[in-house]
Amino acid sequence: MKSVDILGVPVAAVNMEEAVAGIEENIRKDAGVFVTLTGVHGIMESQYDEQVKRIHSEAAMCLPDGMPTVWVGRVYGHGNMRRICGPDLMLEIMKISVAKGYTHFFYGGKQGVPELLKERLVSRFPGLKIVGTLSPPFRPLTEQEEIEFKELIESLRPDIIWVGLSTPKQEKWMFEHSGKLNARVMIGVGAAFDFHAGLLKRAPHWMQQLGLEWFFRLCVEPGRLWRRYLYNNPRFVWLILRQIIREKEFIHIVE
Repeated sequence: MKSVDILGVPVAAVNMEEAVAGIEENIRKDAGVFVTLTGVHGIMESQYDEQVKRIHSEAAMCLPDGMPTVWVGRVYGHGNMRRICGPDLMLEIMKISVAKGYTHFFYGGKQGVPELLKERLVSRFPGLKIVGTLSPPFRPLTEQEEIEFKELIESLRPDIIWVGLSTPKQEKWMFEHSGKLNARVMIGVGAAFDFHAGLLKRAPHWMQQLGLEWFFRLCVEPGRLWRRYLYNNPRFVWLILRQIIREKEFIHIVE
């Protein structure tokens, strides 16, 4: 699968159809892998934390969740690259899951959120198989809680564990549990739980297409997100421009 190096993070140069096909392939292979979705926030976290960068590199796919990642991909010649955001990916997978019998487990969200998410998605997709949910405590699970969780997953054997813990917590959680849970694929989707549970409103489609969803979310949750967007976004622009300029200078020297 083609990818584009964005500040050291190998982001898959794919569209939604290719992303879904990749996930289905890992389900068929019973691969036991994890998939990350990253935009500016995740890429910038990778600049501060080498473990996060390594996790994105070792994921089965690191999908482009954010228009800036798509724009960078197109600069590098990947014209077919499209944004793959968590809420949209969830719906695409749920659409095909009824016919194909894929089973799902929701891990994350505040108390009651994964159950509400299950209720709304089953209502939207009759016949959808959501075999379990768990809203974990904010602290790390105790040793006994970990054992009980692994036994639960062993008994349910879901095709996909959807992880909604926010970045970079969900990436670290998936990496830590990779190969230790009886599930074919784990996918980190952040705020998708809250969106589909009806607790958060998404930006209008035109704002999403223009890469302005971050601004909409900043207006909705300024206290929580101001640092993420007002500090990380300008720094990302500076670093990616520097990367592109340096690579073009290198190519010019080689030629």
